[in-house]
Amino acid sequence: MKIRDRGVVVGRMSPGSNNCITDVPGVKVGHVTLDFPLDDKGEEYACTGVTSILPHGGNLFKEKVTAASYVLNGFGKTTGLVQVNELGTIEAPIMLTNTFAVPAVTQGTLEYMLAENEEIGETTGTINIVVGECNDSHLNSIRHFSVKPEHAKQAIKKASTLPAEEGAVGAGKGMVCFGHKGGIGTASRAVKSADTYTVGCMVLSNFGKKEELMAGKYGIESIKTGLSETADGSIIIILATDAPLSDRQLLRLAKRCGIGLGRTGSHFSHGSGDIVIAFSTANQTSHYSNEFILSSRQVRDDHPLMNELFTAAAEATEEAILNSLSQAETTKGRKGRRVEAYPFL
Repeated sequence: MKIRDRGVVVGRMSPGSNNCITDVPGVKVGHVTLDFPLDDKGEEYACTGVTSILPHGGNLFKEKVTAASYVLNGFGKTTGLVQVNELGTIEAPIMLTNTFAVPAVTQGTLEYMLAENEEIGETTGTINIVVGECNDSHLNSIRHFSVKPEHAKQAIKKASTLPAEEGAVGAGKGMVCFGHKGGIGTASRAVKSADTYTVGCMVLSNFGKKEELMAGKYGIESIKTGLSETADGSIIIILATDAPLSDRQLLRLAKRCGIGLGRTGSHFSHGSGDIVIAFSTANQTSHYSNEFILSSRQVRDDHPLMNELFTAAAEATEEAILNSLSQAETTKGRKGRRVEAYPFL
C-alpha cells in the first residue's frame, strides 16, 4: 500500500497517473529478487537483488539521454558517474544493487549492451555503464556474491513501463530504512505549464535510525521498536523527467532531491552514500550523426516552470522514500535476523 493510500499526502502537487517513475513516458523498470538460504543452518542467506531503470525502450547507446548526477554524501561505490557529469548523457540502463555486486552487475550490463551493439569497442568507442549501490549486509550475506552478471541481464529484460513493484524487491530486498524494512520506492508529480510534464523518482532506501524518521510530521505514530543501529547504509535516488532540460539544469534539479531526503529526517550521515542520478527523455542524442552542431530545446532558467520542477523533485523524492517504507514487508535474512515492516497505524 502506498503512503497516500494510508492518508498521508506529501506536498501540494498532484502525482502522475500511477505515482511512479514510469509515469514519465517511455521509462521502464525491472527487478530480479534473490531470496534463499545459502547453507543448511540458515546462517548465510541471499537477501538481495538487482533493479534496472531504462530511460526509454529503444537502443540507449545509439540514442542517449541528457543526464547529470549529484553527490550529497560520497560514501558510495558507484560506477560511471564521472563520464555522466563530463559529457552530460547516459547511454545504458541505470542499475541498482548491493555494494559488493557492483562488479557483477557492471559486467552483466556491459555484456547485454555489447550483444545489442556489436560495433562497441570495434568500429566505435566504448560504453559507460552506470551502477549504484547500497549496503544490505545486515540481512544479506554480502560476502557470498549471490548476484551474478546474468541477474543484471534478467533485470534489463524484465523492464516494463507498468507501475513498478516497490518495497523488498530487486535491489531493495535486503535494505533497511529508519530501522524498518526499506528498499525500492517511487513517486511522481505532474507539472503543468504551457505543456504538462512529469517528474518521476525512484529510490533505493537504506539509511537512518528509527528515531530519526519525522513520524509526527506525517501524522503517523513514532514506533519504539525497530533497529537503532545497522550497518552504514545509503540512498540512491533516480530522477526522471520529460521536461526539456540541459545537463546543467538536471544538476540543479538533482540538488533539490536532497530537500526531499532531508524532510524525512536524514542528515546525510558520515557512512551514507547519498547520490542522485537525473535524466531527461526530451532531448535524445544520436550516437551516429553527420552534423557537427547539436540543437536541442530547454526550459528558460528564469521561467516559473523551473521552480515548479524543483518543487516536484523535492516532493517526489520525499514521497518515494515513504513509499519504500509503506510498501515493504517484514523480511528475514542471514543469522536469523528479521527486519520488521513499519507498523503504520
